[in-house]
Amino acid sequence: QVQLVESGGGLVQAGGSLRLSCAASGSRVGFNIMGWYRQAPGKQRELVAAIRSGGSTNYADSVKGRFTITRDNAKNSIYLQMNSLKPEDTDVYYCYSRVWGYDYWGQGTQVTVSS
Repeated sequence: QVQLVESGGGLVQAGGSLRLSCAASGSRVGFNIMGWYRQAPGKQRELVAAIRSGGSTNYADSVKGRFTITRDNAKNSIYLQMNSLKPEDTDVYYCYSRVWGYDYWGQGTQVTVSS
């Protein structure tokens, strides 16, 4: 029932910007907790940023000051504005939401930053 549909991502040069979007649907009770995770080959999936419906946010130390997570509750969507991108930001990025105590994931979108 719950699905998360992502858009954005792609290839960008170091120092450039990208904006990821995730549209959620299928929940009768909304989407209180949403966020973005990323995973590179040989590494564990890790939290990039999270946001609650009230607007509170958390960021990984590696992206603080460069990435901004926002949401539009009316659209059940979240966004990740990524600025000053670095080659080490190259990962598959996944949209995430917790609904009624269960975890849901998007399909993942590739972000590649060239040096």
